[in-house]
Amino acid sequence: MNKPIVVVNFKTYESAQGISAENLAKIMSGIHTSARLVAAVSSFDLSSVVKAAPELEVWCQHLDPIAYGSNTGFLHPFTAIERGARGTLINHAEHKVDKGHVSKLMEMLPDEFVVCACAADISEAKILCSFNPSFVAVEPPELIGGDVSVTNVDPSIVSGTVEAVKKISKVGVLCGAGIKNGEDVIKAIELGARGVLLASGVTKSDNPEATLMDLISLIE
Repeated sequence: MNKPIVVVNFKTYESAQGISAENLAKIMSGIHTSARLVAAVSSFDLSSVVKAAPELEVWCQHLDPIAYGSNTGFLHPFTAIERGARGTLINHAEHKVDKGHVSKLMEMLPDEFVVCACAADISEAKILCSFNPSFVAVEPPELIGGDVSVTNVDPSIVSGTVEAVKKISKVGVLCGAGIKNGEDVIKAIELGARGVLLASGVTKSDNPEATLMDLISLIE
């Protein structure tokens, strides 16, 4: 489970929804690598992506800490698990939640279910680690979706998060925002991260297979 991890967040990009999501998942599933590739998909596409690419690790983009019952519009954790989700993102910069949400969700989920809690900075990463998620992904919001990688413009937030988390927990650290190529990935790993979380670099690529191959090209 310590293999470098590359999480591709499909978000709601047109190129990664519906049939396009299934096709992108198939491409990811067909890549041979020592890295751990993960697709974080829309709840609408969860079942169809799992069916289209059964060997690929598939996560949700969000879950709510709710019980069965009157919760219109919320995403039930055990329904997601039943539909094939093996993990989830939570507290992404585009879908922030309060820390009680994270705490309650962690209490509900089985130990083997992967939770990647997203943090804007070192301080938030330390708070999220107290809930013992599988990973904390540090992503400066101003760099998300941009053309400059956090590993180049602000490497200290990656190494600083790794050092801060290491002092208080065994939670793995990922980094995101502007990750585009294999050099960005390997720099993240050299800075101490377990891997990366990215989206547009793959989902908006004219050739996602080539982009994915580039991303994992320097991983041994």
